[in-house]
Amino acid sequence: MALHIKLIAGNSNAPLAKAIGDHLEVPLVKAQVRRFADMEIFVEIQENVRGQDVFIIQSTAFPTNDHLMELLIISDALRRSSARRITAVIPYFGYARQDRRASGRTPISAKLVANLITESGVDRVLTVDLHAGQIQGFFDIPTDNLFSAPLMARDIKEHMNTSNVMVVSPDVGGVVRARALAKRIDAPLAIVDKRRERAGESEVMNIIGDVAGRSCILVDDIVDSGGTLCNAAEALLEKGAKEVYAYITHGVLSGGAVARIAASKLKELVITDSIQPTEAVKVAKNVRVMSIGALLGEAIERTALETSVSSLFD
Repeated sequence: MALHIKLIAGNSNAPLAKAIGDHLEVPLVKAQVRRFADMEIFVEIQENVRGQDVFIIQSTAFPTNDHLMELLIISDALRRSSARRITAVIPYFGYARQDRRASGRTPISAKLVANLITESGVDRVLTVDLHAGQIQGFFDIPTDNLFSAPLMARDIKEHMNTSNVMVVSPDVGGVVRARALAKRIDAPLAIVDKRRERAGESEVMNIIGDVAGRSCILVDDIVDSGGTLCNAAEALLEKGAKEVYAYITHGVLSGGAVARIAASKLKELVITDSIQPTEAVKVAKNVRVMSIGALLGEAIERTALETSVSSLFD
């Protein structure tokens, strides 16, 4: 069945946008998304979108604010061009880690970003592995949070002997995510419990679970500096783990993260292409990128046809 939709991409992740278009056999809308000399963003839609079901593909990764503004301005341009429905496909949702007030006189930036996206004219949001599931409730429009766990489970089964695997959450807060993957591959679960006994002392990593002789898989939604991941891998090996892998949805990988991971004891870090991989990521020997283009393409198709998106994960 031919899909009567339009796909438009900002500048955040052109390869992923192309992969989604190829999966759906739908070309990307011709558009200009560029900067003026003073770095203001200018958008021009170069095709008719009146009455169309339009999907904007744009992660809000580094430079976060630039890519967020591109998304908002593209949405505004589509609304003023009489698009029938606008869906923002945001593979990586920036500001998601600011989902609550960490202390007094601080913002809840994830809620502010949700408000901005809604006010720009977006009717619906598709995203992947939100840092905190309750961010869905920050939006006053339908929001589908897709899960990468089925893709990760399939990849693990293709590349590893799962009979000796143990899934590990790198902190107590990620237990639900790790348990979901462990259930899919029928593996036991361990937890890294980080704590400081006294102020000023270095952080101690306690392992809850017997990892001796196991191939351990650390599971999380975001890898940023890579410090916690590398320290967790070292702690697992000290407790007798045979080898340590990591499956992380969003490879933010700020600063010297890639070099840190390349020099670490991690056997392999697997990330998705929710954020466009840098050249450093592409050449790193122990980093591999897994595409979510087909997952997003399937979710877009189901949204356009108004069939169930959640059944993708049954």
